[in-house]
Amino acid sequence: MATYPIRTRRWTRKEYDRLIDLGILHEDEPVELVGGQMIVAEPKSSPHETALGLTADALRRAFGAGWVVREQGPIALDDESEPEPDVMVVPGQIRDYRDAHPERAALLVEVALSSLAFDRRHKGSLYARAGVADYWIVNLVDRVVEVRRRPAADPTADFGAAYQDIELARPGATLAPLAKRQTRVAVDDLLP
Repeated sequence: MATYPIRTRRWTRKEYDRLIDLGILHEDEPVELVGGQMIVAEPKSSPHETALGLTADALRRAFGAGWVVREQGPIALDDESEPEPDVMVVPGQIRDYRDAHPERAALLVEVALSSLAFDRRHKGSLYARAGVADYWIVNLVDRVVEVRRRPAADPTADFGAAYQDIELARPGATLAPLAKRQTRVAVDDLLP
């Protein structure tokens, strides 16, 4: 029996968006583009959905006017990545993103249960490579919020970058987003 090497095809963000425009991929299909690969998103459990809603609500209160909090929407990080973080905070108004997805975010948040390892390693490296200064993981496994900051080059990381500062915030603690340091977000407000 002959064996053949496994080959994969890398996709560009432009090609990925075209698949959506043509109706091959549907907007509600659980697929996102991460580093040129189409990844099937984590199934949404009840605790995941609850934490996602709590996080979005808390960040809307914390950031207020002049900021848009988007849930599970795409961000155009680079030519080969259009992930859909669970929550993102971007400057401006909703209509500012009518013609194109945001390219930069003040804060990206992933809610993690079964995707915890992927969100730490792969998405963490991807977001660090894109220079996202503030990346939080609402870790439902350990009931903490992992705050990742100070992205820097790291040749050992999946996408060549990693966060240098990682803080675990437990229930009872508060967090100050880098883009709005004067405000506080309670960890308890993010966890179901």
